[in-house]
Amino acid sequence: MPFVNIQILEGHPQERKDEMARRVVAAVSELAQLPPEAVWVVFDELPATDWYVGNTRVDILKKQQAKT
Repeated sequence: MPFVNIQILEGHPQERKDEMARRVVAAVSELAQLPPEAVWVVFDELPATDWYVGNTRVDILKKQQAKT
């Protein structure tokens, strides 16, 4: 049974997560030749203060981008 864990920033609407899960399940079930019910998808939503790119928190990067 494939298990897919998707880590994303907090704040994505449920409809977006539903669509991501639908597409991931479709791709994995097709490639693994398994029924969709055999594929599990879990979302871990993390705050931007807990996500780093290099040495910089994503919340800081977002603020920098907003200034430009």
